[in-house]
Amino acid sequence: MTTAIIADDEDLPRKELRRMLTKVWPELEILAECEHGAEALEAIHHEAPDIAFLDIRMPGMTGLDVAHAVKGRCHAVFTTAYDSHAIDAFAAGAVDYLLKPISEIRLQEAVARLKERIASKQPVTDVSQLMSELDKRLRSNTVERIRWISASVGDTIKMFPVEKILFFSSDEKYTRVVCADDEAHVRKPLKELMDGLDPDIFWQIHRGVVVRADAITRAHRDELGKYTVEIRGSQEKLKVSQAYAWRFKPM
Repeated sequence: MTTAIIADDEDLPRKELRRMLTKVWPELEILAECEHGAEALEAIHHEAPDIAFLDIRMPGMTGLDVAHAVKGRCHAVFTTAYDSHAIDAFAAGAVDYLLKPISEIRLQEAVARLKERIASKQPVTDVSQLMSELDKRLRSNTVERIRWISASVGDTIKMFPVEKILFFSSDEKYTRVVCADDEAHVRKPLKELMDGLDPDIFWQIHRGVVVRADAITRAHRDELGKYTVEIRGSQEKLKVSQAYAWRFKPM
């Protein structure tokens, strides 16, 4: 039986894709529905699906990041709400994509190609260059980046320039913002903050932790293969989840 996972940070598109797949490919077994890239990466590691339907843009770890991290372990089908100017990189047909809202006819075409590839035991295509090109195009779109974080502390409003922030961490209903000489809590969820952070500068290393990449001084791996990182200007050691350990593998 052919197996798959679905990853999309929005409930309705994720459930709608599952409903449509059940209709056009009833024999397909959906092993997991994932709300973010890290969860998708873990599902691929644990479930070893034949196919991963990946939303291109998810907070933190994108569908492109997931496909890069799994290095061809399964066939990837990207879903996206971006129009054709951003997805011309798919023209070679090395992988498939589904433009949201997904039409049943378009899904049937993608399913037919997947069935053919799996039946003929075609190797999963190395699409690193393709994904790099697509990622470059998407990042070139104008995105309003966060420049300041304001936090209320009693009667005082603290202002943190984003270039001085070392890391963010989820703290129940709040997000902890940490600099070398100060910290505070803001009410905005980490997931929302990540939409305004440059992913080349701020790396997600755990579901609840985003760190400034150039503030990482070293990463330590224990006997179980789990990583922790040290941050310049902070005494804290931050845990790295398995889903993001690939960032620290030796070159």
